[in-house]
Amino acid sequence: MRISNLILRSRLAPPLAALCLAPAAFAHNVAGTATGFESGLKHPISGLDHVLAMVAVGIWGSQLGAPAVWLLPVAFPLVMSIGGALGVRGVPLPGVETGIALSALALGLAIALAARPPLWVAATLVAIFAVFHGYAHGAELPHAAEPLAYGVGFVTATGLLHASGIALGVFGKWQLGRRALRLAGVAIAITGAHLVMGVIGSR
Repeated sequence: MRISNLILRSRLAPPLAALCLAPAAFAHNVAGTATGFESGLKHPISGLDHVLAMVAVGIWGSQLGAPAVWLLPVAFPLVMSIGGALGVRGVPLPGVETGIALSALALGLAIALAARPPLWVAATLVAIFAVFHGYAHGAELPHAAEPLAYGVGFVTATGLLHASGIALGVFGKWQLGRRALRLAGVAIAITGAHLVMGVIGSR
């Protein structure tokens, strides 16, 4: 069944449409207010772009199965730390917000299409997006009153978001659950496209 038919026949269509029309919320636009573990914990979950991408990593990993189900969620925060280091040092990295928005679009499409590329391709794609997410977090780190606690906080939040995606992926064991996950991918992709357009429109 085509993805478009799934959307039209699903009761989830109205909520999906509402989600796609929701205003973009970028966690990395709030500067200079992060302090300590609590702020670090809240930072990744305060932006729709970050939340969608990190949950999507967990869902896609579940679709791909072992070893991707644990490799992708582990690779993301590890590579994210590289982007974070670049952000802390103020190393120029063009297109950060665009890259973050594109991550939701691309990962949502991967889920919607139940894409099964070679593991190294999936890991590389996730790693590239992780650099942009890490950079956004790292750019806030110098403003934190407790940088170490802040860093631990946002890494913890990232792990929890990945875990929630993996938990949702459990529904993929059933046919109805697989359809629901693909619909979730459609919603993530459409919202990602909305975010991309928002970034482009703000220039």
